[in-house]
Amino acid sequence: MQIAVNRKDIKFLPDASRVMARFLYTGDERAINTIHSVLNMSKSSVSQTLSPVLRDYSLRHRNISKIFEKHFQRIAHLLKQLKVEPDSLDISQKILIGSYFTMEYSIESAAFFNPSIVEHPDQSETSVDEKRVILSFRATGEGHISSIVFRTGVLDKKNNLSIEPVGKMLEEAEHIRRHVYEKASFKNKLNEMKDFHSIIPFSLILNELNDTFTYGELRDCIKEARKSLHLTSEKEVLFNQIIWLASSHYELEFSLDTNISERVIFPVSANEKNGVEDARFVKFVDDDGKISYYATYTAYDGTTIMPKMLDTTDFYHFRILPLHGEIAQNKGMALFPRKVNGRYVMLCRLDGFNNYIAFSDNISIWREAKLLQQPKFPWESIQIGNCGSPIETPEGWLVITHGVGPMREYVLGASLFDLQNPEKEIGRLKSPLLMPNSEEREGYVPNVVYSCGSMIHNDELIIPYAMSDYASTYATVNLRALLNELKNSKLSGDKF
Repeated sequence: MQIAVNRKDIKFLPDASRVMARFLYTGDERAINTIHSVLNMSKSSVSQTLSPVLRDYSLRHRNISKIFEKHFQRIAHLLKQLKVEPDSLDISQKILIGSYFTMEYSIESAAFFNPSIVEHPDQSETSVDEKRVILSFRATGEGHISSIVFRTGVLDKKNNLSIEPVGKMLEEAEHIRRHVYEKASFKNKLNEMKDFHSIIPFSLILNELNDTFTYGELRDCIKEARKSLHLTSEKEVLFNQIIWLASSHYELEFSLDTNISERVIFPVSANEKNGVEDARFVKFVDDDGKISYYATYTAYDGTTIMPKMLDTTDFYHFRILPLHGEIAQNKGMALFPRKVNGRYVMLCRLDGFNNYIAFSDNISIWREAKLLQQPKFPWESIQIGNCGSPIETPEGWLVITHGVGPMREYVLGASLFDLQNPEKEIGRLKSPLLMPNSEEREGYVPNVVYSCGSMIHNDELIIPYAMSDYASTYATVNLRALLNELKNSKLSGDKF
């Protein structure tokens, strides 16, 4: 039986007017020339040049002069080459120089897609039948660099979504804090990834570090070691892994006066410089009742992909950490919303074709996985994967899947797994739950519908989804009808 899907009219479209003020750097030589030109200006010229910049851009960015001053500080070290002390400059000179090292970046001019949805931690001023929600999106702009952005809204008793006002003053995190490592724990983390005991140069590097150190201090030690040591290609790879581990831990904190729609999680570390992609958010309830919001996402440096995780309790402060272990190597990891039988559980994809399930005692370390699902029906013959974290229902774990079939058409399916033994598949839809219709199949990547996370409200499944990697919308499905169809489906003996 084909399950009825109620497509909603709301569309989340790319908006080229949503811009951030980002640091712009074009190399030391050009930077020094730019600084020199400002230093040669008279006070009146500085004022005349700066005034229209502040007038025009203060309407587009919150406290643009503070941004200019921050960007000035990032290049202030170059003043030494001009034999100028930074403190000798007045504030107008600093701000003007900073403006030359600032650019606007339109974060979602190319695409606004791959959404997930979770319950908002703040449910104040909502009625019994309403639910305030947070939707996350992958926003893509110039150079196809992806970031994570948010919208909020309220679902009413009929699951119609009212989007709350969207702010225009976009900001990166106000504070970015690098992780401070303890030498002993860092050794343990490396050994969880790979055995580094046999690498003598690495031992020498650790000896040069204090008992606690930062990413920058480790990077400088390795840089010096590379000058004096001749490393084999294998050891060079291992050293790169060490750098990767140290650069992957950081924390973001956004200003309290920002609206959630103005907070942009933009690539920070080197291993995600080309994008943070496809965040799968989930509301996680720990054994003690503590609630956290986790998101697994893919870091991309232009060559290599690497799964990472962020967590938050309030969507102001985020911790970012790498995922370790042999199976943390591919896209599409999705965390269960609670532990099962005392262990963390994750859906994952190891080979690009099948769905796997993994268990761990440590949320950051994933070593072993078991095959969970293989393509079964024609519409998923190329690959099957998850479309977000499993959803707990009285009948079992509900997993929205994606399947790829002829003409590389992406569709959504659904499967049901046993609550106590999520390795056991109870049922799987024989037909797609959602396929791209005529309005959804045109876009940056044609013939694709895709989601990164759904939720249940008022006995319906809420599925936000992307349309051909360009824009997004959402649909609802009667939960009871879907669960009944899954329980009644047969998993063996189907021939095509």
